[in-house]
Amino acid sequence: MTAQVKDPNAVSAEVLIQRARDMIPYLAENAAKAETDRKVPVETVQKMQEAGFFRVLQPKRWGGYEMDPQVFFEIQMALAEGCMSTAWIYGVIAVHNWQIALFDLKAQEDVWSKDTSVLIASSYMPVGKITPVEGGFKFSGRWAFSSGCDHCDWVFLGGVVPPTEKNPAPDYRTFLVPRSDFKVLDTWHTFGLKGTGSNDIVVEDAFVPEYRTHSSLDGFRGTNPGIDSKTVPLYQIPFGQLFPRAVSGSTIGATQGAINAYREVASKRIGTNTGSKTAEDPHAQMAVARAQSLVDQLKLRLFATFDELMACARRGEAADLTKRIQFRYESAAVPEACLAEVLELQKMCGGRAIFTSSKLQRFVLDILAGRAHVANNPYQFGRNYGGVQLGLESTDIFL
Repeated sequence: MTAQVKDPNAVSAEVLIQRARDMIPYLAENAAKAETDRKVPVETVQKMQEAGFFRVLQPKRWGGYEMDPQVFFEIQMALAEGCMSTAWIYGVIAVHNWQIALFDLKAQEDVWSKDTSVLIASSYMPVGKITPVEGGFKFSGRWAFSSGCDHCDWVFLGGVVPPTEKNPAPDYRTFLVPRSDFKVLDTWHTFGLKGTGSNDIVVEDAFVPEYRTHSSLDGFRGTNPGIDSKTVPLYQIPFGQLFPRAVSGSTIGATQGAINAYREVASKRIGTNTGSKTAEDPHAQMAVARAQSLVDQLKLRLFATFDELMACARRGEAADLTKRIQFRYESAAVPEACLAEVLELQKMCGGRAIFTSSKLQRFVLDILAGRAHVANNPYQFGRNYGGVQLGLESTDIFL
């Protein structure tokens, strides 16, 4: 068995969260560079590494902190107040340090045996072309939307293993592939989340050992092969609960960033044509009141969700399926709710808010782009939740 690696710089949750808050001005200052470069600066990722952010959900045996997900989300939301692109790639990359605990220990050794700071990107689109061979699979394909992949040495990629006589149902799996077996195509030209560098990944006829794959059914049933997934409550949370929140959580922090930018402008703005103060406009007052109230409500619901999921895990119990369906919908509904409120803030800032120099505009476009992620489609998951409430069977196993 692999000996546990201790991080000499281990810190408390409070310190980590404060480090994230201390980075907000730096991230805001560098947000334009991230957009221009179409990726988060290497220096920013290095600062997050040094701060210990990527270790929050990482197994202790690999120098991680194994902290509760609430700490991870507090960090992500703080980062998003400065730059949502940075918070987005933090969310999707850092959550992979949790997911790999579900894999066979040999897969974890492949990634971290020499360097426990190595990062993993992903694209879970089930487009991989798979041929079973002795000991594993031949694997090829092209995947889009691999956020932060320029900063990563490994990638999780989706594919469906064809049915066999032994396993008659198609088996959706995540395949772990090293940098030597994939290429990054520069395709990321977007109106929002420009700094995430969510480029395409290409794999051509690579061999992936069986132990470097993870079945979604194992994730759903809690039968993961990872040694820590059987003993550590953190890794007994269903992946279908944690990952979707990693791609909706940054919109909460970005909404707070938008509120901060709005206050900065609206508290001083005087209408050019009317001469009236925006701060005295009842519509402007209501816009900021609704937005701030929404942020506080969404945070409370996020933390309550993971309080409940962690409590179940600590008791060794599976979370109620209907609750999981509800939580899944609530996660998907977050970006649309945030978008509605930041658009109201945008309207209240007048003509100046349409200029590209507007701090508020970046948050609006980033949240709109985040809403486009398939995991952030409230209608798909809302219909499933509503159908179950009305007596129908669930159509989703990614729960």
